[in-house]
Amino acid sequence: MPGDYYGPARGKLPLAGSEKKPHTRKRDRRRGDAMTIAVEERRLRSLFERVEAVEDVARTLAEDDERRAKLLAVSDSALAEEGTVRPVIAARLLGLSEKTVRAWAAADVLAVARSSPRLLLDVRSVHAVSHLVSELRAAGQDRDLLDQVWRRLTDAALLDRDDLRESLGQMRRGEGRVLRPLPPDTT
Repeated sequence: MPGDYYGPARGKLPLAGSEKKPHTRKRDRRRGDAMTIAVEERRLRSLFERVEAVEDVARTLAEDDERRAKLLAVSDSALAEEGTVRPVIAARLLGLSEKTVRAWAAADVLAVARSSPRLLLDVRSVHAVSHLVSELRAAGQDRDLLDQVWRRLTDAALLDRDDLRESLGQMRRGEGRVLRPLPPDTT
């Protein structure tokens, strides 16, 4: 019947209770069928658990071990293959409200993969933030998570800079000159 899928047929009124329902499904590109929020959440939780298991094994290896790099590349590839996640799912994965997730995306704490026609977040970003949120909650911090997560992401970005790593290495080796502020002028 033409009115069932595309709305009421011309000249016919919609039946009671057939008002538009909120969107709760996402199309699975691989299979072509629709997924409910619960199914998508379970699938992403399972993905995150598998990725974290691989990351845990990678962390047991030395930083310069090529096997560590391969394991981390595999976990990153699995997350990249998933691509995007809706804010409602990210909220469930992070234990936050959807409003908070959208605010974090607006503040660039969560990477936005696409903003139009609807907001989609980068799965790798959500995964990275999930680690930080878990650590903060384990430390008993439930308030001001945005500020804490922002600080940690900023610190991590700084530590990833080659020039800072080189400077820290020089400092640890005792290279360079120590600069001290001049004593205050007593005149």
